[in-house]
Order: sequence, then structure tokens, then C-alpha cells
Amino acid sequence: MSTLAESLFTPVNSSIILLILYYVKDMIFPPVSRPKNAAEVPTTYEKGYTWMPAKHAPTVLYQTYTPKTLVKYDGQNGERIRLAIDGIVFDVTAGRNFYGPDGMYGNFAGRDASRGMAKQSFDVEMLTPIDEPLDKLQDLDASEIENMRGWVEHFTNKYIICGKLVENDAI
Repeated sequence: MSTLAESLFTPVNSSIILLILYYVKDMIFPPVSRPKNAAEVPTTYEKGYTWMPAKHAPTVLYQTYTPKTLVKYDGQNGERIRLAIDGIVFDVTAGRNFYGPDGMYGNFAGRDASRGMAKQSFDVEMLTPIDEPLDKLQDLDASEIENMRGWVEHFTNKYIICGKLVENDAI
């Protein structure tokens, strides 16, 4: 009958134990890379942080919009794109392929998209003219309201909330 020590220290088991110890050593004491000469050591902020972008992203301020002030954010000429759902204005410029002038949902750019999102319709008829009062959405059923809220949640997780939408004469 063999002892525990004899069965543990077979050549195969010994090799596996040594390999495990080698990797554990690297996890506990990771290798440190050092510059080969003093010229490689950064001496200024710019040299130390090479991950910085070429320019800072534009700042988006939270503000109050009306249908007449929101309409200019339709993405024409490379400008920012914003749309509103249920009174919340989102900056959807990051989704220019969808909401830009040539995008499949481009008709929502610069507009209140609440009814269209609720009814899953991207037709122009879903948009309220900008000189009329906001759509109160009173004729929507519970499933359509829930659908619109789902879109609000989706947009909240994906885009910047940059304002609220109010009636034209509210500002």
C-alpha cells in the first residue's frame, strides 16, 4: 500500500504543482515593466496621459424646450439631434444613423415622438404640428402607454436627458 506522499509526488503531479505555483507567484507578485532609460520616464502631464481625446466632447445643458425651440435640433448640417418622449427631451446625436436627416426615424428629430413611440409607428402623421398644443395622448390605451414608457426607459439608459418639453407659451 502506497503512502499519501508517494501518490502526491508522482512526476505528473509534481509538474502540475510546480505549474500552479508558478502562476500563483505571478498573480501575487506581477511583473513590473520599467523604462530602459531616463528619457522614457514622463516628465509632464501630456506625456504621462496618452489616452486623452483630441478634443473634449461638447457639453449638453439641461434646459426647457417648446415644440418651436426643439425643432431646430433636427440634425441638419451636422447639428445636434434631440427628440422628446413623454415630456423628456433626449440628445440622440450619438444615434445619428437612426435619427439623423437620412435615418429611418429621422422624422422624429427635433420633435415630440411620444405618439409614434407609443403606437410603434414612424409615420409623419404621428407628429403634432409644432405650432399646435402638445399632444395629451388621452386616446392611447394602457398597452400603448406602457410601450411609450418602455421607450423612455430605453432612451434613458442609452442617451443623455437634456431637458423637458413644455407648451409653446409656457416659457
